Amino acid sequence: MPRPFVQLDVFASRPGAGNPLAVVLDARGLDAAAMQAIARWTRLPETTFVFPPTAPEATHALRIFSPRREVPFAGHPSVGTAYALLEAGLVTPRIDADGTPLLVQEGIAGLLPLRVRGAGSTRTVAVRTPRARVQEIAAPDDARLAAALAGLRLGALPPVLMDGGRRWWLVELADEAHLRSITPDWEAIATLAEATDSMGLFVYARSHDPVYYYAVRAFVGAPARFEDAASGAANATLAAWLAERGALPPSPGGFYRVSQGREVGFDAILELTVDAQGEVWSGGRAVPVVRGELDWPLG
Repeated sequence: MPRPFVQLDVFASRPGAGNPLAVVLDARGLDAAAMQAIARWTRLPETTFVFPPTAPEATHALRIFSPRREVPFAGHPSVGTAYALLEAGLVTPRIDADGTPLLVQEGIAGLLPLRVRGAGSTRTVAVRTPRARVQEIAAPDDARLAAALAGLRLGALPPVLMDGGRRWWLVELADEAHLRSITPDWEAIATLAEATDSMGLFVYARSHDPVYYYAVRAFVGAPARFEDAASGAANATLAAWLAERGALPPSPGGFYRVSQGREVGFDAILELTVDAQGEVWSGGRAVPVVRGELDWPLG
């Protein structure tokens, strides 16, 4: 049967600037093999599949697939799917105690609330990400990191391995100009990722731009080798690390913006908030680019 299907750019307010996402808005009847085949066919970073929730407090259930495998949690698929459901009128936000509209996503990572602010082209959605934890703080001259960090001018905070569902090495660089100029050593990053069971290297630097506080780049070393256009989950692990070190930007309510993706032809802006309870919310805008139907046979 034809299924409603949307492709969006997430963490962007115009087509082509953000991280692309495909959403199958009604995935009933599709099994894991079919979902994996569709995700492989779309060839996008992730494809999501929406189901009726089983938990009474959830507004929708979600499964997330990359072209290679199912993913327990990722930021841009969660944000983009919520945006697509809202635009299609398929979910109704609930109002929390402080008057904020909320959706609740049911998935492998559990029940995750999503805050909804604004409407139409100014709407933003932010997901409360799974708690990220410090796995290991390393010295800059650590033998495992040496090749991947060769030639990089480092910032004040030490390299750290964080786990927020996916594990990343976070490394602060000296300034934004240096961050934007570097060429990753893919062989060294792949070796680091495989040796430490991590995604790879996530570098960040303080910015003086009036729109965003940090510029970041995410170098995925395994299982593929590519630079991510915009990662809500990786940026959430950075927010948790900054909070751990007392290094969050001095902005009201623990809110700040991040720039990602320019070096690979995108221009994403992500919005991060660390609330009073230490929970990290990762989100931003999204823009639908393709609307239609997916006709995929069962069995």
